[in-house]
Formats: sequence, C-alpha cells, structure tokens
Amino acid sequence: MFLLEHDAKQLLARHGVPAPGGAWVGPRGEGLDACAADLSGPQVLKAQVQGGGRGRAGGIRKVASPTDLAAAIESIAGPRGRLGDGRPIAGFRVESVVEGAQEAYLSLAVDPAAARIRVMVSARGGVDIEQVAAEWLVQELAPLDPSAVARAVRTAVARLPGLGHGPHAAAMREALAAAGDTLAAAFVDLEAQLIEINPLFVFPDGGWLAGDAKVVTDDSALGRQGAQRALLERAGARYEDVDRKWRHGCDYVVVDPDGEIGLLTTGAGLSMMLIDELRARGLKPYNFLDVRTGGLRGDPRRLVDVLQWMTAGSRLRVLLVNIFAGITDLGEFASLLDQALEAVPALRVPVVARLVGPGLDAAREQLAARGIEVETDLDRAVARVRERLGEPCA
Repeated sequence: MFLLEHDAKQLLARHGVPAPGGAWVGPRGEGLDACAADLSGPQVLKAQVQGGGRGRAGGIRKVASPTDLAAAIESIAGPRGRLGDGRPIAGFRVESVVEGAQEAYLSLAVDPAAARIRVMVSARGGVDIEQVAAEWLVQELAPLDPSAVARAVRTAVARLPGLGHGPHAAAMREALAAAGDTLAAAFVDLEAQLIEINPLFVFPDGGWLAGDAKVVTDDSALGRQGAQRALLERAGARYEDVDRKWRHGCDYVVVDPDGEIGLLTTGAGLSMMLIDELRARGLKPYNFLDVRTGGLRGDPRRLVDVLQWMTAGSRLRVLLVNIFAGITDLGEFASLLDQALEAVPALRVPVVARLVGPGLDAAREQLAARGIEVETDLDRAVARVRERLGEPCA
C-alpha cells in the first residue's frame, strides 16, 4: 500500500518518528474551518496524491495565514480535483512551516536482487535530490534486522562527503544517526517495502523532523498489521485497490477510466498479458483483474462485486471473459458467471468469453442459454470483441 503523506506520518508517529504538526482536509476543503481554528502563522498546503513530484506539479503551496487556505485549495485542485499532471487529489495536509533547519535525505528500501535492505543517506535533500545524488548520496546494504539497518545508516553517515567538522556537521551526523535508529525499527515493525524521508529537517541542536514521508507497505502483511487495517477501515476510499483486495479477496485496478473493454480474468500474469495484447492491437481495456476463481467456492458474490465495480466505467462497451483454468471447473464458473450477470442488470454490454480448461462443454451449454458463445482461441475472441465494438477486424 502506497500511503499518502498524511497517513504515512500518522503511522510513523506511532513508532516515534517526529513530524511538523498537521491536519487533514478533504479534497474540496471539507473540514477546513474546523482545523483552521487551531492554526496560526504560515502554513504549508500539500495535495495528497500517490507518488512524488508534487511540488513540480503545483501541489505544494505556502500560505501566509489560515484565511488563505481556501483559495489555495481551489487553485491547486481546479474544477476536476486533480494536479496539473492529472493525478486525482485525495485530500490535503495542512502543516506548520518549518524554519531554521537544513534539508537532508534518508531512505530504507527492500532490494530484492540483493536480498537486503538498501540504505541511502544524503546531507542534502529536497526536490533536487536526483541531481545531487551522484555526489552526495551514500548507500549501504543490511540484512533485515533493526540493529543491522541502524548500523548501516550510521556507517553511511560516517562516509558522507563534504560535511567536514564543526557544529553544523556534528548536528547533521547526530540527527541522521538518530533518525536511522528510529526508522530502522519502524521499517521492520511495519513490514515496509520503502520508507523515504525527504526532506529530513535537521536543526542546529541535532533534532530532526520528517518534512515529507513516502511509505510503501506490504499488502500481504495486512493480516498482521492492525494499524494498517484500521487505516483501511477509517479511510478505505483513499486506497480503493487495496481495500477491495482486503475485503473481497481479489485484485482489481482501473487502468484506463476511458477504457471500453471490461476484463474478467483470473491470474495476474494472464490479466497483464491480455492488457498488453489488447493495447498492442489498438484496443482500450478498462481494468486489471485477478478474480482468483479457486476462491469462489460456489458463491457468485465475488463476481457480482466485480461486475458492479465495472458499471462505473462510463465508456465500457464490451465485457471480455478470459479464463485459463487449472483446478477451476469451467462448468461451475459459467454457472456463477450466469448468476452474477443476472444480479447486475446495470452492466448492459455484450459478453465475449474465451475459456480453456476442464468442464468446457458444460460451460458452453450454460452460457449458450444466455446467448454467449465460448471461444478457446484468443485471436478469435479479440475478433469478436472488435465486432461488438463495431470495428473492422484486423
């Protein structure tokens, strides 16, 4: 789960990571009046989107007083509630301005190739970290152990170039080492894949604050992570894909809001391959899906949920079912699909089915009663999709 900055800071605060005081405001300013009463002095308004580069996209703005916040929110969100680069804004974090601090950088990330945790430290941070990385960034690798990761941070800090001596250098080393101790423990406890603090504010006395926080956690660890489950319970709408996976047991992601072809597929690899194949042929798939048919167990509810989600596709024109079955009996799957289609009459689009596996004859018979012909060849299935779209076959 790629956490929004506000949620990341709240989660890290439970592990002792300090950050400037801040409050959540809805994407259209909901809750602004309540939080503005507690604010004083200059503030930073930060659009909450997944990913970096918010500053360059116009998503971060300093305001002189709480009274300026409403105008700043309207200016950043615009009429569509999106950043300049098109990313939807989930909300805003209103945060106290930090003064009198240097900007540094610290990140911990899983390195699958090395089977280690990669530590990256720099005495310079901020939006230009990519430009200074070659000269100022130091890296270390450590096994997945809080003490080992903390030692790796301290080793990297000792190797930082250009710091020299004096009170500023001492404060920087002290702050980065202390931050490494705290973040190493948080990284392991949260079962994180990435924690990046940029900028990490360092004060003359060696104190530090997380100016920004990028946190990615492991979705498969949700069963062990109570605080992350509580976040989904409280704010699942901010993390629809993860929330769906946790609640419904399948992966569903809208890959193109303007897509014309809904995909009902099982197997992540098969779904990704199909998306690539359709795009290569000039077609527009709407979603990625791994419905995991092995978990249906005679119950069509998961398929009903998926079809209901697809009704949000305003330009959806065809449903393509692509099931390459192993242990799944296609006759049972076809029966469940028939029940799901009956339960979601709002999905008024033609259905093309490509099925391969055991129980194929029973599936053909079941779906024929609904007027759905079953193909076993992908090319023929795609040709049928083109027919339903009213396009000439390639």
